[in-house]
Amino acid sequence: MLVAPSPTPEDLAEQIDFNPHYFQIQRRIRSLIERYLANEKLCDRLLDLPIQFQNPQPRPWKSIEWQTINREQIIGVKPEVFLSILVGAMDTEAPIRGYTQTSRQYLEKLHPQMARFVGGTVNDNGELIEPGLWEKEERQHTPALLKIYYQLTGEKITPKLRTVRGYLPTNDTYEDLYRHGLHRVATEYGATCLYIWLMAHSTGVLQDVLEELVQDEINHMTKFWGFGVWAFPDTSLVRVGRTLMKTRHQNYKRNNLFRTLKRMMGTLKWNDWSLSNQASLIFTFIYAMHRLWIWHSSLTPEYLQELFGESC
Repeated sequence: MLVAPSPTPEDLAEQIDFNPHYFQIQRRIRSLIERYLANEKLCDRLLDLPIQFQNPQPRPWKSIEWQTINREQIIGVKPEVFLSILVGAMDTEAPIRGYTQTSRQYLEKLHPQMARFVGGTVNDNGELIEPGLWEKEERQHTPALLKIYYQLTGEKITPKLRTVRGYLPTNDTYEDLYRHGLHRVATEYGATCLYIWLMAHSTGVLQDVLEELVQDEINHMTKFWGFGVWAFPDTSLVRVGRTLMKTRHQNYKRNNLFRTLKRMMGTLKWNDWSLSNQASLIFTFIYAMHRLWIWHSSLTPEYLQELFGESC
């Protein structure tokens, strides 16, 4: 049985309106982005990476009162659309082991410490001995989304375990890692924006759970982004653009951001969203990138070398 909501739920986006128009939702999104993508918080998450190389410790979640989650905590979007997004997100999150092991393989020759952070430790036969910190934190997401879905519907569902595109090396290990790393940063950025958008369309305990997902995704995105700028000091918007164009061909067998985007839009039932919901998600992507680019400008070679040493 669903539990009635508290009459005055706390809200992390500051302004609550249970029937918000587009600009009210936009203000909520802006408030959340400015709070969670503040420059000092991003710097703190990157400073944490060398510490996690030495002594990996999963980020603890706060206590969640799962039984108090209910549909009245969804605002500004139809519940059925919100639920379809949850299903799409959990289907995307579920094959985390495939993501981590593929990333580990791209990293292990060039940066064993980062490979251990994302993919853990394996034996001589390639069998996993201990998961990496990235997996330990991300593997909490699918169960959390399943719990949310159950509280909102009373139904238990099983996420689809799709096959993850595996390790496909060429004779250029450095370029392989660049392409894969770009895809990994982009997917973490996409997850960050989606969960911020869901936070803006929720309140109460439902929003509390989404906050934990957001903080994990920001943590990982920031670490991958900063590490990538350090590992590839010659990167630029031109190089990023060339890489995207090179990988966009339909027959390209490795990670393809355009193909990933198309799959995600289908998974999230994008065509069922209202125009207002679509516009607010696009605004989330644009404003989040604006904040991230400000932070990116502070990642000087001297600063990154102080954190990680000479680039690989």
